[in-house]
Amino acid sequence: MALEIGEQNLDKFILVGDRVLIKPKTPHDKTSTGLFLPPGVHEREAIQSGYVLKVGPGYPIPAINEVDEPWKDKSNEVKYVPLQPREGDIAIYLQKSGWEIEFSNEKYVIVPHNAILMLIRDESLFK
Repeated sequence: MALEIGEQNLDKFILVGDRVLIKPKTPHDKTSTGLFLPPGVHEREAIQSGYVLKVGPGYPIPAINEVDEPWKDKSNEVKYVPLQPREGDIAIYLQKSGWEIEFSNEKYVIVPHNAILMLIRDESLFK
């Protein structure tokens, strides 16, 4: 199922929880032997890859209120366990676990953290 979003700024998107926004890599049109592939071949593959654009805050940890110390600040601020992916990583993920959205005529996929099988982090790619 694809969701189409109107013209807005991608920087205004805020991912919730353990979600990751991925820009799928453009697949090759032909095989290594030179055969041209039909357009829908890559969409049926179980495993896809793409670039990580945004990462959610992580898994929430409930606030621990200690009753025996009244002088402590009793803030109910939720803390998070951070996720492994960083912006710019290449993620190998399960296609069926993601939700596809369309923004500015580009396709993006929102996947949960547990659908990411592997990350490739190469700092030299972005210099």
